[in-house]
Amino acid sequence: MLKRAQVWSGLALVAALASPVWAEGETAETVVSTVNGVTITLGQMIALRETLPEQYQSLPDDVLYNGILEQLIQQEVLRQSVTDLSPRQSAALENDSRGYMSGLAIEAIALTAVTDEALQAAYEARFKDSAPQTEYSAAHILVETLETAEKLKADLAAGADFAELAKSNSIDTGSGANGGDLGWFGLGTMVKPFEEAVVAAKVGEVTGPVQSEFGFHLIQVKETRVAENPPLDQIRDELAAEIENAAIEARLKELTDAASVTREGEAIDPTILKNSALID
Repeated sequence: MLKRAQVWSGLALVAALASPVWAEGETAETVVSTVNGVTITLGQMIALRETLPEQYQSLPDDVLYNGILEQLIQQEVLRQSVTDLSPRQSAALENDSRGYMSGLAIEAIALTAVTDEALQAAYEARFKDSAPQTEYSAAHILVETLETAEKLKADLAAGADFAELAKSNSIDTGSGANGGDLGWFGLGTMVKPFEEAVVAAKVGEVTGPVQSEFGFHLIQVKETRVAENPPLDQIRDELAAEIENAAIEARLKELTDAASVTREGEAIDPTILKNSALID
């Protein structure tokens, strides 16, 4: 197959040709060229145009039309010149066709599966039994040793500022630069010892030292709140993906159950897939 750059390099010459004048009533099946009895259609030209990079899409209509027509003609004569495919080439051709057609089937399933009604139902199902969740706003100072943590806690008890100590002592450079502030987070976000200490802590008091895999933490819970369910629009894409996957799996099972499928290859040694010589 000609490389696209090679095909389009002659567009300046092609553009000089007269543009075709069509009668009304062309369809996707309208024949635009016949190569040794094989027809090329207007629909094939349109399909090819839609795959072209942006720089070609902006070409003048006559240049683009003639260029696409010539490319398809050249591709067809080249295709017809190939009369003997190797096992590897035949296998690749079959796989490409199978992949493309299965992709069309998946697109059709997804297109009909995701509706406003389906999204609303999925949203309600996700949160109908969910209990209110507490979120925490907290800060911490992370140090390497217990001794350092205890000294800093004593400094805090003597009136030192938590944020300033975090900036100058915390080895968590991300939060340390912000005075140890971790922002708002829910359960399951932090490592277990840290989370347990946060849940048990009183707002405003310093808890710790608490040891985790990262070191020793001094923790200050600033505020708590009951988390609201996110609005549907915020998780629309996530729900749509779940709906699509469920619909595809259901349709695939339906088709597979209805199909006559045998698996003659189950007894073959799996390592044979490494034997590329079989398709040379």
